[in-house]
Amino acid sequence: MGHSIPGSQARPKDKEFGFLLVLLAMLFEFGRPQDFLPPLKVIPFPSVIDASIALAVIFSGRARLSNVQSKLWMGLLVFMALWVPFATNNFYAFSLLKDLTLYFCFYLGIITFVNTTGKMQKLILVWLGVHALLAINGMLHGGRGVGGWLGDENDFAMEMNVAVPFAFFLYQGTTAKGAKVLYLVLLGIFVLSSIATASRGGFLGLLAVGSFCWFYSPRKVWSIVLLTGVLLLVLVAAPQEYWDRMRTITDDSTMESGTAGQRMFTWGIGWEMFLANPVFGVGQGNFPWTIGEYLGGRTWQTKSLAGRQAHSLYFTLLPELGLLGAFIFGSMVVFNYKAVRYCNRLGMRQHLAHGHEAVPVDADLEKAAWFGNAILGALVAYLVTSTFISTLYYPTFWILTGLAVALKNTTERYSENSLEAVSPSTPARLTSWGRPRPRPAR
Repeated sequence: MGHSIPGSQARPKDKEFGFLLVLLAMLFEFGRPQDFLPPLKVIPFPSVIDASIALAVIFSGRARLSNVQSKLWMGLLVFMALWVPFATNNFYAFSLLKDLTLYFCFYLGIITFVNTTGKMQKLILVWLGVHALLAINGMLHGGRGVGGWLGDENDFAMEMNVAVPFAFFLYQGTTAKGAKVLYLVLLGIFVLSSIATASRGGFLGLLAVGSFCWFYSPRKVWSIVLLTGVLLLVLVAAPQEYWDRMRTITDDSTMESGTAGQRMFTWGIGWEMFLANPVFGVGQGNFPWTIGEYLGGRTWQTKSLAGRQAHSLYFTLLPELGLLGAFIFGSMVVFNYKAVRYCNRLGMRQHLAHGHEAVPVDADLEKAAWFGNAILGALVAYLVTSTFISTLYYPTFWILTGLAVALKNTTERYSENSLEAVSPSTPARLTSWGRPRPRPAR
C-alpha cells in the first residue's frame, strides 16, 4: 500500500473538482492563453492553479507518494533547495526551484485525480486539443510558438514532436470512424507544424519518433502505409527551402562555423564545467552565469559566449546538477519506461493464445497499452529533440512523468480482477479498444 498525505477522505465532488483543476492546469501550462490574451498575465494563473491542485490533493487524503518517481522528484527538490544559497545566481536557482515545485504539484494532481482510463483519455484529449491550437498558430506564425518557453522555433518543434505519437497510437487504438479521422488529422497537423519550424533538431527528433511509432506498433504493415502517407504529405507541403536547410545538417559550414559548431564549442565548455564540478554541478539555472569562468579568454568567432545557454538538455543537466542530478533524472526516465511497459505487458497478458488468435478481456487494459505506447513515444521525442535545446526545466518531461505514473497506478487497480475474468472457453479476436469481437467458428 502506498503512503498517503494525511487528510479527510475525498467525496466524489472533491475528486471531480481536483480533476477539473488538472484539466485547467493543462490548458494554462501548455495552451498558454495568457500569451494570446496579455491581460491574463496580471494574475499568475499557472502558479495559482498548481497551488490549488496541491491543496486539493492534501484535502483529498488520497495522494500516493510511494511511487519511485515521486521519491526521486522530492529528492531533486531538496537538492535544488540546498543549491539556492550557494549558487552564483541565487535568483535563477530559486526561480527554477519554484517552477519544479509547481510542476510537482501539477504531477501530484495527475497521479491523484486521473485514476481511471476514462479520465486519462479525457486528459489526453484536452492535451491534444491544446496542442492542435498551438500547431495551427505556429504554422500561421512561421513555426514559432505563442511565447514563454514555447516561443523559440526549436522548442516549439520539440513540443510538436512530443504530440505526434499520441495522435499515431490513439488512431491505431480506436475503431470509431470519427475518432480515426480526428486523430489522423491531428497527426498531419502536428507533423506539418514541426516542419514549419525548419528546425534541424526538430527534423532529427521527428525521424526518431517516426521510427519509434513503427517499431512499437503491433500493426507493422498498416503503420508503414500510414507513415508513408505522412511522408508524402511532408514532401508535398514542405517548401524547397526546408529541404535545403535540412541538407546543411552535416555541412562543413554548419559543423565548423555555423550553429552546430557553436553548440559543440559550448558543449565542450560545459563538459569542462562538469569535470570541475562532477558531483553537484554549479546549480540549477547557473550555466549561463558560470560559463564565463571556464572560457579562459576563448571566443567563438571573436564573440564571447558568456551568458549563453548550453542548448542541450544533457549539457544543461551535467554541468548544472552534476552526477547526482543526472542520476535522479536518468532514474526517472528508466522508471517511466518501466511504468509504461508494465501497462503494455498487462494489456498483452489479457490476450490468451488460441492458436494464432487472441482473447481481449478488458477494454481498459487495452486502452492502457495504447496510452503507454503514446507516452513512451513522447518521451523518445523529448529526449532526442532535446539533444540540441535546453529543455530540462520545461514542463514537458515532468508532466509526461505524471501521465506514466497515473497510467501505471490505474492499470494496477484494473489488472487483478480483469485477468481473473479471462475465460479460455470464450475466445475472441483482438480489434481495438472497446470492441472485442467473437472469434468465428472454424
